[in-house]
Amino acid sequence: MSARRSLEGQVAVVTGAARGVGEVLARKLSARGARVALVGLEPEALEGVSRRLHTESAYWHADVTDHTAMARVAKDVEAHFGQVDIAVANAGVATGGPFIDSDPQSWRRVIEVNLIGGAVTGRAFLPALVSARGYFLQIASLAAIAPAPMMSAYCASKSGVEAFAHCLRAEVGHAGVRVGVAYLSWTDTDMVRGADQHEVMRELRQQAPWPANRTYPLGPAVDRLVAGIERRSPHVYGQWWLRGMQSVRGCLPSAIALGGRRQMRRFAPRLGEVSTGLVGAGGVADEQARALSD
Repeated sequence: MSARRSLEGQVAVVTGAARGVGEVLARKLSARGARVALVGLEPEALEGVSRRLHTESAYWHADVTDHTAMARVAKDVEAHFGQVDIAVANAGVATGGPFIDSDPQSWRRVIEVNLIGGAVTGRAFLPALVSARGYFLQIASLAAIAPAPMMSAYCASKSGVEAFAHCLRAEVGHAGVRVGVAYLSWTDTDMVRGADQHEVMRELRQQAPWPANRTYPLGPAVDRLVAGIERRSPHVYGQWWLRGMQSVRGCLPSAIALGGRRQMRRFAPRLGEVSTGLVGAGGVADEQARALSD
């Protein structure tokens, strides 16, 4: 395990910083002395987060799937702070329900924000990270390790960002840039609470084997992310047990398919109750921002 590096004076970019993991991560990075650039779709919320930080900060309103906008943000951030040492691709949305009944636009949007948004963020900030010999952290999920029914878009996107980060690590390591993948289980965020508003989704999750059936507090999970950033770790686990899942992930698709058949048969009469749109306050913000841009 690498030694921790001080974050004092370093510049960290966090996407999806208006709420949830991004907001708490920004606060904890600032508490350790980092200067923070916040990126997201909710200017008022970003301004509020920025005001509460302990160190120098600024915020930018941008859609992480927009190459032009993110390239402009990267230039502005570097001009404002003089450098970029850390970039965290955290922005994400989710939808649930059976794929066959899914809303095509919402399904596609999950892939766009989570996977393409992570890649666009990397493309925008990699030149500055190369100059600083910095660190790029891609937020993935248990969904990358254990693909589950009723979560096809989210699992596909998080499997994709995991693979993207692994490829990127091999490409830019010679330039001194470290790349990490962070894995989180069900964590107490607006996204998870939004998914839990649908009874079928909540019951499906609660029937998963322990410890994957719990909702974990946000603070300790983000503390682990900060420790991973300080160490420039290739893998960061928001919950202690996720590390062990790596050793059995090859067996999981078959086991999940077997259990999924039973669960889907039981839930079949109630599947029409599940909303097909984006979940949580972040999903609402994304839909509103796109409606305004149309």
